[in-house]
Amino acid sequence: MINPFIYFLLFLKASLFSTGGFSNLPSLHQDLLANGWAKESYFGQSIAIGQISPGPNGLWVICLGYLTYGYAGAALALIAITLPALLVLVISAGYTRIEQRTWVQGAMHGVSLAVVGLLLSVVWTILRQPGVDWKGLLIAVGAFGLALSRKVNILIILGLAGLAGYLLYR
Repeated sequence: MINPFIYFLLFLKASLFSTGGFSNLPSLHQDLLANGWAKESYFGQSIAIGQISPGPNGLWVICLGYLTYGYAGAALALIAITLPALLVLVISAGYTRIEQRTWVQGAMHGVSLAVVGLLLSVVWTILRQPGVDWKGLLIAVGAFGLALSRKVNILIILGLAGLAGYLLYR
C-alpha cells in the first residue's frame, strides 16, 4: 500500500535535487522500485508518453505518477515537480520587496565576502596538494589573468587550459 505523504516526498525530493527533464529519473527509479511502488516497465512507458506529449520534457513524471498511483499519483507528482519552481518565484518576489533595505544589502555583502573567503580557502588547499608544480601554477595564473580581463569567454579559458595541460604534461 502506498503512503501518499511518503510518495509525495519522494517526488518532491527528486524535483528539488534535479535540474529538470530526466535528471530526476535516477532518484525516482531507485526510490519507487525500492518501495515496490513501480515496475521497471512504468519508467519506459512514462518516458515514451512524455516524449510524444507536447510541452516540457519533465511531464513524464506526471505520467509516472499516474502509472504508479492513478489520478492521485499524477496530482501528487504534478504538485511535487511544480512546488520547487513556485518556491523560487515566491522567494524572488519577497526579495525584490526588501532588496533595497540596508540590512539586506549588508547581509548580501557579508555573504559575498564569505563566498570569496571560501573560494580562497579551496584554492589554498588545492595549491598545497602534492603534485602541484610550476606548470600547474602557470596554467592557473594564466587562466586567472584571462578571467580577470573579462574579455575571454570561460569556455575558451577552459579549452586553453586543457590544451596547455596537454602540451605541458604529455
